[in-house]
Amino acid sequence: MRRDDLLTAGVVLLGCLALAILIPGDVIAKGLNSLGLVAVWIVVGLFFVIFRGLLWGLRAARGRRAANTPEVTTPVEALTPDYRAYTRDFDVIADASMLDDILGKLQPKEAASLEEAWETYSHALVGWRAKVEVAALDAAVRIKGAIDPSALASSTVSILVDQSGSMRGQGMLLAAAATDVASDFLVRLGLSVDVLGFTTVTWHGGKSRKRWLQNGSPPKPGRVADLLHVIYRSAEDQRHATGGWSFRSMLRPDLPKENIDGEALEWAASRLRERKATRRFLIVISDGVPCDDATLKANDASYLYRHLSRVIQELQAAKDIEVAAIGIGFYVNENYENALAVSTPEELGGALVGLLERLICRLEPRATTDQKEVLL
Repeated sequence: MRRDDLLTAGVVLLGCLALAILIPGDVIAKGLNSLGLVAVWIVVGLFFVIFRGLLWGLRAARGRRAANTPEVTTPVEALTPDYRAYTRDFDVIADASMLDDILGKLQPKEAASLEEAWETYSHALVGWRAKVEVAALDAAVRIKGAIDPSALASSTVSILVDQSGSMRGQGMLLAAAATDVASDFLVRLGLSVDVLGFTTVTWHGGKSRKRWLQNGSPPKPGRVADLLHVIYRSAEDQRHATGGWSFRSMLRPDLPKENIDGEALEWAASRLRERKATRRFLIVISDGVPCDDATLKANDASYLYRHLSRVIQELQAAKDIEVAAIGIGFYVNENYENALAVSTPEELGGALVGLLERLICRLEPRATTDQKEVLL
């Protein structure tokens, strides 16, 4: 029996019990005559029809919402052409070291949670990190043997990490460790690398939503949340190893909130385009679709997803940035032409190194001795 049928039977039963309670005691004592029974059954039948009609309406509404989720083949111009931010006055782009100023100092319980996560990051992950680092060393040997050093030095990478609430805990811990190993791997190869994160300053929209409400809640306002874009490692930082300290702030328990992916990709792409490079790579790590409760309630349920689809299609069509994604327990191929999924966060490190190797190996091959003589 379907859940809706069980729900209907339960509600009808409750309705019958309510009728029984409402029937006067003297009527029960004398017994209902046939006319009374007919009236009761008519009321129960009407109640059943009305309730089933409401359920049918809810299912139809869910079907319409599902139909609004765009397919990969949807033309770019049909994907949220009117996407906008109601205000950008409260958006924040900050270095990870500034998060205390933005989010406030951690409370004692939160500070203890961060210390516990950092202890795990620094010591409990030693075995896991060693395996990923060995994979990275092997990949580096293969890349250096195949790719011209000048092609590596003129390439740049941005790793963009989803920092939504669902990434809290093990997902964020291993994302931080994986991006730490990967960024060291890339810098040792001679590439420059950004490591970026995206979330919101607060839950439920924050100051942007308050302004929208104060202005009378005009319909379809666009994004009504305060973005928080975090820089964990800048492409200008060419240190081979940071000891993970740059990624410690990624483990803050008060950091993960909502995720507005489309604008985060635009931000990461804009940083890539500012750098002089012959090849640019953007790697997105995420565990789900965009979600911001305030924005979706003020617009429609697929508003952010449609915008993300449009941004990805535009980036892939422009071809000046090679975009790829890794989904953690989430199938990302629906939007990205170059993507893979891992079932658990433990697989992220090896998957990230492997994906980077495949992308980098499309660069200019290393010239052989014969080729060098011809060039000379």
